[in-house]
Amino acid sequence: MDVSLVLKVAGMGILVSVAVQILSKNGRDEQATLVTVAGIIVVLLMLVGEMGTLFQTVRSVFGL
Repeated sequence: MDVSLVLKVAGMGILVSVAVQILSKNGRDEQATLVTVAGIIVVLLMLVGEMGTLFQTVRSVFGL
């Protein structure tokens, strides 16, 4: 796993949390919820490639 991936995930978390705070203070709670869900989906999509690499490594270690 690369350090840049961790920084990307942390950056997305900060951006999403700032956006949610701004939307919540302006009374747009529904949009804040959608931003949170969208942030989670984007982070999961960034991690899909790394999870594939992890599964390949596990397969090679156990000879499957």
